[in-house]
Amino acid sequence: MTTPRIVGVELSGDAALPLLLVGPSLGTSATTLWSPVAAELARDFHVVGWNLPGHDGAPVGDTFTMAELAEGVLAFAGGVCAARGDAEVGFAYAGDSVGGAVGLQIALDSPDTLRSAVLLCTGARIGEESMWRERAATVRESGTPTMVSGSAQRWFAEGFLEREPAAGAALLHVLQAADAEGYAQVCEALAAFDVRDRLAEISVPVLAVAGAHDVATPPADLEEIAEGVPDGRLLVLADAAHLAPIECPAEVASAIRRVAAGSVAPETARTLRIGDEAEAEDAYERGMAVRRAVLGDAHVDRATARADDLTRPFQELITRYAWGEVWGRDVLDRRARSMITLALLAALGHDDELAMHVRAALRNGVSREEIAEVFLHTGVYAGVPVANSALSLMQRVLADGDPGS
Repeated sequence: MTTPRIVGVELSGDAALPLLLVGPSLGTSATTLWSPVAAELARDFHVVGWNLPGHDGAPVGDTFTMAELAEGVLAFAGGVCAARGDAEVGFAYAGDSVGGAVGLQIALDSPDTLRSAVLLCTGARIGEESMWRERAATVRESGTPTMVSGSAQRWFAEGFLEREPAAGAALLHVLQAADAEGYAQVCEALAAFDVRDRLAEISVPVLAVAGAHDVATPPADLEEIAEGVPDGRLLVLADAAHLAPIECPAEVASAIRRVAAGSVAPETARTLRIGDEAEAEDAYERGMAVRRAVLGDAHVDRATARADDLTRPFQELITRYAWGEVWGRDVLDRRARSMITLALLAALGHDDELAMHVRAALRNGVSREEIAEVFLHTGVYAGVPVANSALSLMQRVLADGDPGS
């Protein structure tokens, strides 16, 4: 066994910004899995991803353990830091599935390099050893295309492939094209990986992020990490399965930003659920998370910073009621709620709120054409002057080109 040579890709940001290293799930690549999150974080981090052996053109060598894979990622990170001119190797980290397992291993073996860790859809042990060894044998014999159908079912929450067919197809293409030997070697590393009895040794802040619909690494696996790590927290995403970075990029980006800033522990409960009202214990905490995901951290930070003793109760009310109790429901998705909100604000002439929600709609995946169509429709039922005013405001917001402000 040897330390694999890791290669990666620069996803976003300037090298003068803090370094964020992101790791992929088995069968995916950093580009296809993490690009939407990297775009959200472009003003906050220099985002660099690494690829598993045999994935997206990465080289394949000898077999390796998870500890050796983590060594390879650390060596890659050292090269990135040297190219950036950093005085020492240090970075924030986020990884999905096997990428999350690598994050746990780095936290155990090299904690001084790790500023914080967001570990998604992973576990201190993932699956059973026999399952991984059987999968490695199958892929060596029949190739990675045999994994496509099952992965399509495990990776995504219901409805994702219909909403985001291009993103889903890109991920499944990477899986189909992955080198069989490289894929099998990762399976064998996962077969022997088990750090459940070492979680208490981890000294860095860890946010474990679970997809509520994840069958490969169910929320209980992430809860085990959050409970076992002394400075651990759990975030459950109700709309995600196994690939949270592509399924819920705004929520994941917000979580990474806040963990890196050290603001998760005081502001959130030990366990926080986004979009799952039945299980959420605190409407304010849920509302704050949803509000940040929809409006962006910068806007929410400005609003809360302006609050004083007279206005703070109102900020808490809208966070708890509007964002926690209404936007936090899952009967309508956020795209639908954005379009309804745009129509109502336009009809009522609330231009300041309307500008904010045009930007929020873009964050929620509503296209420019759909926003214009909402205002066209509103004009039929609320009056031509309403639509004319709303469309003019929309043009001004779109000209600013900053949906995250």
